Amino acid sequence: MAGTEATNADDGPARKPRGPVALALLALVAAVLVAGFCALGIWQVQRLAWKTDLIARTEARLAADPVPAPGPADWPGITPARDEYLKVTVTGTLMNTTDTLVQAVTDRGAGFWVMTPMATEEGWTVLVNRGFVPADRREPGYRDYPEGTRTITGLLRLPEPGGAFLRANDPQADRWFSRDVAAIAQARGLGQVAPYFIDAAAGPDAAALPVGGLTVVSFRNHHLQYALTWFGMALGTLLCAGIVWRHEARLRRAAR
Repeated sequence: MAGTEATNADDGPARKPRGPVALALLALVAAVLVAGFCALGIWQVQRLAWKTDLIARTEARLAADPVPAPGPADWPGITPARDEYLKVTVTGTLMNTTDTLVQAVTDRGAGFWVMTPMATEEGWTVLVNRGFVPADRREPGYRDYPEGTRTITGLLRLPEPGGAFLRANDPQADRWFSRDVAAIAQARGLGQVAPYFIDAAAGPDAAALPVGGLTVVSFRNHHLQYALTWFGMALGTLLCAGIVWRHEARLRRAAR
């Protein structure tokens, strides 16, 4: 008994219950946290639905037969949700002396995308990403230059303005880090071009440069895990609030 009494003495007097104001503030904080975590969880569920639909529509485009590349009349209506990765064909003449090399990293290593303008039979111009060349083969002599009219099949891609996640392009030094259609067109004096570029499909000769068909179609889709994390944090906050409430109730009973 003596040992027990000493331990209780060392622990000091039992804490008094929190007052109504303190409890109200704790309840308010818990409510705000739960509401915030739930809102974030609901937002991730909505993002999950959007991403799932995006992936399904993209896979449908990749599996479909190619369609003619959109002409000037269709340019104002082009959107990422409807047109990104659309399989298209375009017929015209490549402007082989007006290549733009854009730095790239692929499964084949570091190198460049070869962006070449094509003058279409309809009279408008579109940039074609003919494919990849290794860094040690960037000189024109290593690249195949088909002459005359030809038809290219590939994937419609929207421009990549530099400066956000990619390094800013330096047109004056002819150093390109993103496939910015408008900037390339201005630097090359191409005038009005299509507001997209085409990633060309692989050619018949696998050894020829540039190497087409290297487009990687991949979407990060971790929204379900994020949603479960936020909802889990909301539940954890409720459990912590319940433990505090139960402890306060026990202190009040002991005080009475």
